[in-house]
Amino acid sequence: MGEVVNNQIIGDRDTRLSPLSPEDLAVLRDSLHEQRLFREEQLLQIANVPTRTDEPVPRRSAAQTEVRVELAASARMVLADVEAALERMAEGRYGRCHLCRRPIDRERLVIVPQARYCARCQQVREAGR
Repeated sequence: MGEVVNNQIIGDRDTRLSPLSPEDLAVLRDSLHEQRLFREEQLLQIANVPTRTDEPVPRRSAAQTEVRVELAASARMVLADVEAALERMAEGRYGRCHLCRRPIDRERLVIVPQARYCARCQQVREAGR
């Protein structure tokens, strides 16, 4: 196993140093923390339907309930991805594709900081669905 520098392993072919600078990692970490807060707040809002106390509790249609269930499921999925990305970052494994083990492009991580796969592997995965 290679030497550990800035939570990244150097000298091991499968875990080459990520092209991300410490500054990049700090910005991406902040972005992930913001996303986590946003998703947590979103889930709270979905769970707490605001109602006026002087009105009877409105009956939601099946379609409205289905939309809320789908929104909550989506928010929970993104939140889990964000938590997993923060865990990979803490362990020094952040920024590597789970399939090909190559570094994920910085530009991709800026757009989708919780990305697990490089753009090529993501396309392959989506094509296989």
